Amino acid sequence: MADLKRFFKKTVSEDRHKQAASVSVPEGLWIKCPKCGEMVYREDVISNAYVCPKCGGYFRISAKRRIKMIADKGSFKEWFTGIDNSNPLDYPDYPQKIEDLREKTHLDEAILIGEATIGGIRTVIGAMDTRFLMASMGYVVGEKITRLFEEATKQGLPVILFCCSGGARMQEGIVSLMQMAKTSAALKTPAAIKRHSQAGLLYTSVLTDPTTGGVTASFAMLGDIILAEPGSLIGFAGPRVIEQTIGQKLPEGFQRPEFLLEHGFLDGIVERGSMRDVLSLTLKLHDTRKCYGEFPQETSARSFDTFGKKKKQKKQKNLTAWDRVQIARSSDRPSAAEYIDAIFDDFMEFHGDRGVRDDNAIIGGIATLDGQPVTVIGIRKGHTTKENIRCNFGMPSPEGYKKALRLMKQAEKFGRAVIAFVDTPGAFCGLEAEERGQGEAIARNLLEMSDLKVPVLSVVIGEGGSGGALALAVGNEVWMMENATYTILSPEGFASILWKDSRKAPEAAEVMKVTAAHLKELGIIERIIPEEYPASEENLPEIAEYMKIRMKQFLEKQTGKSGLQIAQERYERFRKM
Repeated sequence: MADLKRFFKKTVSEDRHKQAASVSVPEGLWIKCPKCGEMVYREDVISNAYVCPKCGGYFRISAKRRIKMIADKGSFKEWFTGIDNSNPLDYPDYPQKIEDLREKTHLDEAILIGEATIGGIRTVIGAMDTRFLMASMGYVVGEKITRLFEEATKQGLPVILFCCSGGARMQEGIVSLMQMAKTSAALKTPAAIKRHSQAGLLYTSVLTDPTTGGVTASFAMLGDIILAEPGSLIGFAGPRVIEQTIGQKLPEGFQRPEFLLEHGFLDGIVERGSMRDVLSLTLKLHDTRKCYGEFPQETSARSFDTFGKKKKQKKQKNLTAWDRVQIARSSDRPSAAEYIDAIFDDFMEFHGDRGVRDDNAIIGGIATLDGQPVTVIGIRKGHTTKENIRCNFGMPSPEGYKKALRLMKQAEKFGRAVIAFVDTPGAFCGLEAEERGQGEAIARNLLEMSDLKVPVLSVVIGEGGSGGALALAVGNEVWMMENATYTILSPEGFASILWKDSRKAPEAAEVMKVTAAHLKELGIIERIIPEEYPASEENLPEIAEYMKIRMKQFLEKQTGKSGLQIAQERYERFRKM
């Protein structure tokens, strides 16, 4: 799958380090790794994106170096130079310190801001520099960031910020603290939402080592997309402060990207050598489109009777509802992740609910459908016990539904259609799920999905179990695979409650009308995806091709409709049921 993981490949050169020279060498030829403490050949560090070729540890790099590594050659133009610094506390020698640092770093402050192109796409880019008072945030830093967003809004440009900081600038006292509110207001006040966020403009925040204090508690964590470099220290309070406060030793990996990803606060961890490619793809996927169906000329979907002619499986005939329940539950059926991989290109997976954790039962992100950016979300199962444990057997927790909703609201902001794949026996009903508000999370999805101003297509590819499935199926259209099921509860549960005998599940399946054919007749779904043979890895390409063409037809029908019209049509669809 072409997600962020494909950018994680490391480039390591060990050849130059097999024999460390013990004799005198020219000054500057070797440098000491700040992580492992080993002497490494400088040219190897530079060629490896300033990553230690021995331990993989990251060297801190200057703002100018950072921008040079990311921006198209010669495209960067600096903005907002010459802003006068203040000394509100009349702190001794502070003005002189600033002047000395300006001369030493060739920067006028701890952040470098300007315009550049990345992959040919115009963007506003900023990079903080720890050499300048640990990139602490004082008046000038706050002012530059605020002006950055104001100007980006005027010009209709996306923003990329490389964040690193020791926090507030002590020498400026309370004035430094106020920059947290000022920079955050530049992003989140009603005026700014109207001019930047509601205009569909992208803000990507990249957290590097260290990102702490007031920067973490303001603009660094407000990105539409939040990425991080491996190994970075990221947190509000520093580890030493926390340990002193609580009197406990912190666990291994605390306040590191992997920790934040697990706890739902990052979209992804990206290696430095892949950062330019990731950001270029991110900008491409957020390039503004005026309609939902800008596709090359395409023939209509071919008849499904041409599919599967060379297959050896026995063609399905006269299947009962219970037969289809068993097929829908089969571990051999392709998962949501596999459909995403087969149908779409450029898939970039995003993680986390921004509050508790990343739920692996929900996979989601951005992809392209023949060049058209779309948001794709799926409830996924595994094929093996290990895979199923990882994704909780396709039973989302509240955090999963909140992650899905976060991605759908992003889709609305950027004018992308939402395509959701549903395959779940139902929402997770464990103790922790109830403690964190499972019912509220599902209800919130129903409320917000009903009012999304972009098209929503939901496809039930396996089990559609109760409210846990409906939470991703409030679509303008809902489709089902021929062997999928969609139910108020399991046939076993239905038989147990109404007939006091779970063994009557096969009879219950017939009474409940759980199959695609039944639900099409009831007007619950709009389309049945044919399965001449039960869906499997073998015939996935053919089914995916059929889905792809039908999805494009669906999106073409939405082109030209206003957001209000799309939401109204969705409301009317469910109003008549």
